Amino acid sequence: MGASTAPGPQQKRLAAYMDGLAKAAGHADREQPLKAYCAGLLLPGERKSVEPMAARLAPDNVRRTHQSLHHLVATAPWSDEALLGKVRESVLPRITRQAALAAWIVDDTSFVKKGRHSVGVARQYCGAVGKQENCQVAVSVSLATGEASLPIAWRLYLPESWAKDGSRREEAGVPAEIGFQTKPQIALAQIRQAVENGVPAAPIVADSAYGTDTEFRDELTRLGRLYLVGVRETTTVWWAGEAPQPRGGGRGRRERPPRPLTVQELALSLPPQAWKSVAWREGTRGKLRSRFAVLRVRAAHGGKRRSQARPEEWLLIEWPKGAAEPTHYWLSTLPAKTGLKALVKLAKHRWVIERDYEELKQELGLGHYEGRGWRGFHHHATLCIAAYGFLVLERSLFSPSAGVGRLELCAARIPAEYQPRGSPRALRTA
Repeated sequence: MGASTAPGPQQKRLAAYMDGLAKAAGHADREQPLKAYCAGLLLPGERKSVEPMAARLAPDNVRRTHQSLHHLVATAPWSDEALLGKVRESVLPRITRQAALAAWIVDDTSFVKKGRHSVGVARQYCGAVGKQENCQVAVSVSLATGEASLPIAWRLYLPESWAKDGSRREEAGVPAEIGFQTKPQIALAQIRQAVENGVPAAPIVADSAYGTDTEFRDELTRLGRLYLVGVRETTTVWWAGEAPQPRGGGRGRRERPPRPLTVQELALSLPPQAWKSVAWREGTRGKLRSRFAVLRVRAAHGGKRRSQARPEEWLLIEWPKGAAEPTHYWLSTLPAKTGLKALVKLAKHRWVIERDYEELKQELGLGHYEGRGWRGFHHHATLCIAAYGFLVLERSLFSPSAGVGRLELCAARIPAEYQPRGSPRALRTA
């Protein structure tokens, strides 16, 4: 007797998950291609661009499958926000059943690109290589518990050189309403949308590329969101008991207000007993641990006078043992009763996003899309996040040590002579 072709438990769970998402495609003709695209992302393979996925999914009918998948990702006008909303509705209740929502994490990731025609490509700071490089950068907001996380918003950063170039915008299909926005402005728009959508609240966590932006922090407060965000060493603050006096008349001699300090100056002035050793999680070689100090301050923002002093907030500082100077600084509006260990644990929780990006890129082909247009870039990323949502759901069924990650499905056998474009072993053809 031949082997059974009946779907296994994981395949049934994938089918149910995809049935729940497919309606967001907006048209019945897109539902099957959407399911196929996500299956292609989940299956093992060297490349997760359209043509190689079509070959793995339907080796006997590559051309037609390629056309179907390409139309879905590059042309079809379905809503990325609607599909990401369906993913969130499917995944968030499951992961928060096991642990409370710990944070909304703001971050960005980059993709090194050659040429200048792919949408948003410019010479800019590229986190993937740690220096200026020709690349694309996308901003995201993710929801994270203690163990699991899920991106819920994703948008390409469009440099000014692109935003002001009408011909390149038209060629790449950049929507008319998309103008130049800084990365913090993009993140704020994503956060506002999540608030409007009723996403459960949690503190906002971000690195200094966002936290140093005064307007970013102020807007989070206006939205009623607590934050714990990185700031640069040049950020200025007053000790909690000091603040500049508001402008105004008055008789008598006026004392000169105290000078605000940079957070680095303040850190270097602290006594040795201010620094405490704190461990925040288990690493591959034991507990991750460093030295921290925490104190109450008021943000100064360059010493600009205000009619009213800013509220007190936390300044958290990390100075690893053996380092010549402090390495990280954070400002936080978490309650005054919050303990040092809780602040450190939340500040260090950004690691889960690095894990997400690594897996989205290496396992699901987040950076493999070969098109140049705005719609295709975002559709491909949305489908990668949808596929990732299924992996998050699968892991929630098992202990973290179970190592669940790959789909049990086996791709159809690809003809030996087939070499997809983009493969280093690809054959040159006319």
